[in-house]
Amino acid sequence: MGRARGRDAENPQARLDHGGTAQIAPSEFANGFELIVDGTPQSHVDLDDPTHLHFEYIVRMGAIIDQLAKPGAPLSVVHLGAGALTIPRYIEATRPGSRQQVIELEAPLVQLVREHLPLPRGAAIRVRIGDAREGVRRLPPALVGRCDAVVSDVFSGAQTPAHLTSLEFYRELSALLAPSGVLLVNVADGPGLAFARRQVATVQAVFPEVAVLADAQVLKGRRFGNLVLAASATALPTDWLPRVLAAGPHPAKIAQGDEVDAFARGAAVVTDADAVASPRPDASIFLR
Repeated sequence: MGRARGRDAENPQARLDHGGTAQIAPSEFANGFELIVDGTPQSHVDLDDPTHLHFEYIVRMGAIIDQLAKPGAPLSVVHLGAGALTIPRYIEATRPGSRQQVIELEAPLVQLVREHLPLPRGAAIRVRIGDAREGVRRLPPALVGRCDAVVSDVFSGAQTPAHLTSLEFYRELSALLAPSGVLLVNVADGPGLAFARRQVATVQAVFPEVAVLADAQVLKGRRFGNLVLAASATALPTDWLPRVLAAGPHPAKIAQGDEVDAFARGAAVVTDADAVASPRPDASIFLR
């Protein structure tokens, strides 16, 4: 996560259909640009080097994606939430020929990104406009059971909508995956990790293999931050462990097996009937 900034009239902006404003601003902390929605940095893109993944949780997702199939082999991936299309650009750069579907609610955001942070020419990245859950149901039948990865990184402002956190939703995503496919979920939570624990319990109710990756202080529930859930019907690849452990100024802690069970112990599975949005972070979390 970056830090909150006031809207700069010189930066490209778009008014979103469901409220709020998106803007693209030069990154203050790295080469490239950030997509900022209502003061919340949501994506970082380096057009000169799409393999540069600035946000730590994105680095962790990229490290896992790197281990899917053979190195450099094309993948079939569904992305929920477009942002500035950071991960789709990364996959296109590292695995040319990949087929990618992106579902994004906000057409003005997609238009803003396409105009000011254009995709590589010839990239097989299709963006579909609509609600993520409804969009999954409208994907081509040929994708069912054949996706190498599904990436769920959906935020309305700084919160994940409730209907994208439930057992029923994760079951729908599991149907898209190939037998060895991996689900990646970005979960944002703060001290106590009540929301994250319920998310882990819910994903565990669908997938037999689950790992949790986060900054050690976040995973201990000491501060607000992002946790990446990786889940699969088969054993998760482990070759990415050294890279993830070492990446970034705040190396990741990885919980697997009994540690994941302990993390989720006592947490109730989320259903459509009782789902709630992820907690809203305090604005100070984005200050650096």
